[in-house]
Amino acid sequence: MLKFLRTYLLAIPRPMKRLVLVAFDSIALFAAVWVAYSLRLSTFVMPNISQLMVMAAAPVVAIPVFIRMGLYRSVIRYLPERAFWTIAKAVGIATLLWLGALFLLEVSRVGTVPRSVPIIYFILAIWIIGGSRFGAKYLLWPPARRKFSGQVLIYGSGAAGAQLAAALHQEGNKYVAGFLDDDTSLHGRDVSGIRVYSPSRLPHLIESMGIKEVILSMPSLGPTERQKIISDLSQHKIKIRSLPALADLARGRYLISQVREIDIDDILGRSTVPADPELLGEMLEGRCILVSGAGGSIGSELCKLIVKWNPRKLVLLEANEFVLYQIERELKKRTDLPIVPVLGSAGDKALVARTFAREGVQAVFHAAAHKHVPLVEATALEGVRNNIFGTQTIAKAAYAAGVENFVLISTDKAVRPTNVMGATKRWAELIVSYWADKAKKEASGQKFCAVRFGNVLGSNGSVVPLFKEQIAQGGPVTITDENMTRYFMSIHEAAELIVQAGRLSKGGDIFILEMGEPMPIMALAENMIRLAGVSLRTKDNPGGDIAISIIGARPAEKIHEELFYAPESVKPTRVSKILRSQEDQKLRTPLTGELNKLRGAFEAEDELNLRQILFQLIDDSDNKKIGDSVVPLKLVSEGSEKI
Repeated sequence: MLKFLRTYLLAIPRPMKRLVLVAFDSIALFAAVWVAYSLRLSTFVMPNISQLMVMAAAPVVAIPVFIRMGLYRSVIRYLPERAFWTIAKAVGIATLLWLGALFLLEVSRVGTVPRSVPIIYFILAIWIIGGSRFGAKYLLWPPARRKFSGQVLIYGSGAAGAQLAAALHQEGNKYVAGFLDDDTSLHGRDVSGIRVYSPSRLPHLIESMGIKEVILSMPSLGPTERQKIISDLSQHKIKIRSLPALADLARGRYLISQVREIDIDDILGRSTVPADPELLGEMLEGRCILVSGAGGSIGSELCKLIVKWNPRKLVLLEANEFVLYQIERELKKRTDLPIVPVLGSAGDKALVARTFAREGVQAVFHAAAHKHVPLVEATALEGVRNNIFGTQTIAKAAYAAGVENFVLISTDKAVRPTNVMGATKRWAELIVSYWADKAKKEASGQKFCAVRFGNVLGSNGSVVPLFKEQIAQGGPVTITDENMTRYFMSIHEAAELIVQAGRLSKGGDIFILEMGEPMPIMALAENMIRLAGVSLRTKDNPGGDIAISIIGARPAEKIHEELFYAPESVKPTRVSKILRSQEDQKLRTPLTGELNKLRGAFEAEDELNLRQILFQLIDDSDNKKIGDSVVPLKLVSEGSEKI
């Protein structure tokens, strides 16, 4: 019987359901006044004309109030428990207005009403109106109650929002309580039968409807506007999810009904440009590619990108056995192309030379390096061995084997370095420049270059996974300095740009990936806390969930990072996100002699002398320190070169 009734009620059109509710409330409120009279007089009352007018006035006054407060917009089977307070508030306002009507009736001498009747009516009306709705919800729709995960709002009432609402309705476990839209002409109107609200009403909607989630449905929105909306929404304790980007929907990567979690990319405000398929194809298709550090963050992402472009063979050079096993297994799930795992270090001369000769390597992406600043600072000998001697070994072997393209993955910490890690990466850039000059002098046609960029999101040892872990543990979130800034970009975008830069190389280039403006780490931490649906604990909000703790800068850590030495040295390329640095790479002392001095200090395990040699070469170079100010990244917007 209940199943039949449930099916019948669901089949009734929504406007008809609203009319049924209005009719029920009108009869119920009329009856509530009648019962109130009977209880007050302790007898069954047969109302006279004046009493009938009093009873009829109750629903006449209440129904407009109920309409205004949204009692007929909610779907009963998705009604949240806190809606009871909205019902109580609506009944309270209706009762006060009804009292006003009773006063007018008394003034006109139509009749008087006992003073306790309105009080009894108020209590009865709350329980009748609220009880009827929640009773129907729990008796008639237990399946919906079991799988229902809450009411949501959709930000954006356009075509994508309407389709998303229909898809969520079809799925049945979420109820779309309304749209949020910045278009003031839509406020208060209905789109696909769903009310459109101003974003400023979000706090009220959270309180009255129990909203726990907002889904962004603006796939074509620009990154700056998107960042602002997410920042505003993250002030509230709600979950924020998003419809995928329009480009992803167009490629068929998502269905309109699929939403994803808001990730940190969404709050960076970075705009991305599609990769140039011509450059990617020319660099990768039909060639044997070797990636050193293939199991690392950048290395593994490069491998995943490379196999999409049908190389002849992909060689994975990795010193860590476990991560080599992981990346090989993942790649073999994605492709049937030949994948050759090589376990060993890029600094192993015999292994590298043997691998180049056996596999016929044509292009190298050298991502193998120690990158964790405090660890490399504490173990300078190992940092020099891997980052400098390793780069020299693989670059020399690549030159000897006739490798056509060699791309070094560098870092912004190589610019005016203050720590061992940054200094070793600067040496690595100079080593690559040395072999590029040698290739030009001997007209070998080989192209050696370096690609310099800042932090990539989600990389091993980066701040974003650390913040996520600290938030999951309840805090505090630790940052080293409240003024610290860093450049950020997504790891997938970085991989695409690295490959394109390799194709753009003329030999000896240092490419700089355009990373926008540096982001304050404090702002990053605050945004991540809010995106997790928890509140920030501050002096002004001592009851917040998670605090931010300033722990002080780590050894040799810079407050601000830079991407180049001088703004006039940066020129555009045909790819808007790739800049070519014109920095002078000439050294006052021969690099080979400095490498021999550094190796002598390394073999003697003289760390003090090693550090002096390490930084002396950089200080004596043509790119020695230029003041103490940070040079901001300013794009050259006019003109672009062709390869």
